[in-house]
Amino acid sequence: MNSLSMWQRLMPNCPERLAAAATVAMEQVRPHWARVDELVLMNQAKVLRAFQDARVSDIHFAGSTGYAYGDLGRERIEQVFAKVFGTEAALVRAQFASGTHAITCGLFGALKAGDRLITAAGTPYDTLRSVISGSAGSLTEWGVTYEETPLKDDLTVDIEQVARRATQPDARVVFIQRSRGYSLRPTLSVELIGKIITAVKAANPNIICVVDNCYGEFTQEIEPSNVGADLVCGSLIKNPGGGIAPTGGYVVGRQDLVDRAAARLFAPGIAGEVGANFGINRLILQGFFLAPHVTGEALKGAQFTAALFAQLGYGVRPKYDAERYDLVQAVELGAPERLVAFCEAVQKSSPVDAHVRPEPWDMPGYTDQVIMAAGTFNMGSSIELSADGPMRAPYAAYFQGGLTREHVIWAAMHAANELLVRGYL
Repeated sequence: MNSLSMWQRLMPNCPERLAAAATVAMEQVRPHWARVDELVLMNQAKVLRAFQDARVSDIHFAGSTGYAYGDLGRERIEQVFAKVFGTEAALVRAQFASGTHAITCGLFGALKAGDRLITAAGTPYDTLRSVISGSAGSLTEWGVTYEETPLKDDLTVDIEQVARRATQPDARVVFIQRSRGYSLRPTLSVELIGKIITAVKAANPNIICVVDNCYGEFTQEIEPSNVGADLVCGSLIKNPGGGIAPTGGYVVGRQDLVDRAAARLFAPGIAGEVGANFGINRLILQGFFLAPHVTGEALKGAQFTAALFAQLGYGVRPKYDAERYDLVQAVELGAPERLVAFCEAVQKSSPVDAHVRPEPWDMPGYTDQVIMAAGTFNMGSSIELSADGPMRAPYAAYFQGGLTREHVIWAAMHAANELLVRGYL
């Protein structure tokens, strides 16, 4: 899959410049795909052992209704998640509407009025900013003090400053966002997250470290919960859902903190004892089983995208040969019309709603207009291929997911071709 003729068969009238760039890109990434294969194998073995240890059976696929007391499948799902993440407890529920919702329950459970929340990696992702302050029902409205730790000039985490802030008498939670969000700062590796946690707990042993793990699951052989995180949160329509889970999220970590998150999701005193999973137990389990492989496919597609657009002269973060700690590939397009063209091409390359044209709009929870291309089987699923970005400089497209690497390659080629046709390359 590395000849000019192959690219021209894939895309009739493919410009020679694009075919040549794609050929070079494919040659560049192939050696790095072997490392991804090793990663997938290790994570698949970990997940498989968890299923076997939990003695998962088809009886656990049955649905439940009403209060759903004693839902055996739900209990087994949470046992599997806790085993894979190496934690005391897990809360895995369809009632979580998004990753932001799961993180919100985790934070509201861990914090109370008078406590201080400290971010470790600068300004959080747009929707999380609304959770923290400035919106009805936000943490600051409930009496939580909020403090951001700015990144260094090189966009890396200032670990010493985070640790100093954690010594304040009212400091309760240090929040660590693993992925870049709508910024160009590097995604945090699990190893770096471990260093942050070690530093802040040395400064304040009572501090609670909460990690937003969205987009990061199974991109390394270990998870933040393996390096001291007290609570780790994420979405089932991202990596751990494997493209199968239709909705939901998870919170894993210390038993007391998971119980508090469950009390926020449902009600104090009831916590995780209720909550019907609406007959999707099998889908959650099957998606989690497939998640290491699907994550690997998305990683390979992102590597190709980085190599292709670098060949065409665009800035990309991370580069194709860099270590990757999440699924997100940023392509710095530099102008609003280029960002729109990129997202339109990705939408046209989708299996669902390919006939729809995305437009920038005032999306709830975001400070700028956002354009989103997501022709997905599950609405908004970020493990399926999507591209989005805020309409602000540097007008970067955040390209993530992909159930198959072939789909990612197809979409990246069509996005590049659209830029060529419109004279932006």
